Amino acid sequence: MAQVTNYNLDQKFDFTAAVKKVIFILGGIGALLLVFGIIMAATGGHGHGDEGGHGFHWTQRLYANLWINNVYFTGIAIIGVFFFAIQYAAQAGWSTALLRIMLSFGYWLPIAAVLMLVTFFIANHDLFHWTHSYVFDKAGDHYDRIIDGKGNFFYWPMEKGSFPIFYIVRMVLFFGFWVFFFNKLRTLSNEEDINGGTSYWYTIRKWSAIFLVFFAVSSSISAWDWVMSIDTHWFSTLFGWYVFASWFVAGLSALTLVTIFLKDQGYLEMINQNHIHDLGKFVFAFSIFWTYIWFSQFLLIYYANIPEESVYFVERLSSDVYGSYIFVNLILNFALPFLVLMTRDAKRHNIFLKLVCTLIIVGHWVDFFLMVQPGTLGHNGGVGLMEIGMLLVYASAFAFVALTNLSKHNLVPKNHPMLEESYHHHI
Repeated sequence: MAQVTNYNLDQKFDFTAAVKKVIFILGGIGALLLVFGIIMAATGGHGHGDEGGHGFHWTQRLYANLWINNVYFTGIAIIGVFFFAIQYAAQAGWSTALLRIMLSFGYWLPIAAVLMLVTFFIANHDLFHWTHSYVFDKAGDHYDRIIDGKGNFFYWPMEKGSFPIFYIVRMVLFFGFWVFFFNKLRTLSNEEDINGGTSYWYTIRKWSAIFLVFFAVSSSISAWDWVMSIDTHWFSTLFGWYVFASWFVAGLSALTLVTIFLKDQGYLEMINQNHIHDLGKFVFAFSIFWTYIWFSQFLLIYYANIPEESVYFVERLSSDVYGSYIFVNLILNFALPFLVLMTRDAKRHNIFLKLVCTLIIVGHWVDFFLMVQPGTLGHNGGVGLMEIGMLLVYASAFAFVALTNLSKHNLVPKNHPMLEESYHHHI
C-alpha cells in the first residue's frame, strides 16, 4: 500500500454552502415553475374529458408527474446500490475509489418508499384504471374482461376492486428489502474503514450476491406494477428489461456527473482519466443496450401486429401531444450518446461527458414521461412548466440527500483490499 498512502485516504467531501446554494436555487426555480404550472392548469387547462367520461382535472396531471419522478428517481437510487453490488460480485478493483459515490444514491430509497406509497394512496384512481371497482362488476356497463382476468395480480386474496393488498404488499416488500440491503452494505463498508482486514470484503460480496438475485426479480416486477399496469390492456414480455435499462443508463450518468463534479472540486486524487474513460464506456455501452431493448420491443410488436400490443405505440406515435417526444427520446438517449461518445478521446473529456450525461438524465426522464403520461392523461398531457418544475424539485432533492450523506464518511474506502488496483488502473 506504499504508493496509495501518498494520498489523503481520510479525505471527506465538504458539502459547502456555495454548492448547497446552487442546489437550493435550482430547487427553488423548480418549485416556482411547478406552482405556476399548477396555477395555469387550474385556471385554464381543462381538457375535453378522459376515457371514463369524467372531466379532466389539473390534479391528474400533478399526480402523473409525481408518479413519473417517483419511479424515475427510485430507479437512479437503487441503481447506485446495484452497481455497488456488481463491483463486489465481479471482484472488480478498478472502481474501488468510486464505491462511496454509488452508495450515496441509496440514501434516497427510504424517502422514495414514502413518496411512492403516499402518492399511490392519494392518486391511485387517477393513475391506474384497474383500481376502479366498476371494471370488475360483471353486471355494470364498464365491466372489463381483460382487467378482470388480471385482477388477482393486484387484489389477491381480497375481492377484486376492493383494496389492492397484493400490490401494496409487493411495493412494501421491495422497498423494505432494498433499504435493508442498502443499509447492510453501507454499514459493512463503513466498518471496513474502521477495522480493516479482508473479511469485510468477503462479507460484502456475499450480501451483494444475495441482493443481486433479489434485485433481478424485484426490479422486473416493480416495472410491471408501477409502470406497465398503467396500460392494463397492454403487456410486453421485455418490459422489465426495458425499465431496468432506462434506470441503469440514468444511474450511470448520475454517477459520472458526481464523479466529475468531485474531481473538479479537487477531491478523489486517485481517480484518473482511465477511470473517467471507463465510466464513459459504461454510459456509451448501456445507451446502446437501452436502444437495443427499445427497438426489440418495438420490432416484435410491429411485425406481430397484434392489436392489443400495437395500440401502445399507435397511441403514442399518432398523438399530437406525444408523437414528437418519441423522437426526442431516441435522439437524446441513443443518437447523441452514440455519436458524441464514440471516440476514445470523447470518453476522457469532462466537458463531453458532462453534456452527454446531463442530456441522458433528461432523456430518460422523457422515456418515463412517455411510459406514464399517455396512459394516465391521454391527450391532456405534455411537457410544460409543471413537468419541468417537478423534475427540478426532485433532482435537487435527490442531489441534496446524496451529497449530504456522501459528506458524512470517508470518500474513499481506505481499507478496501483492492485499493492498490484502483490506484494503478490504466487502460
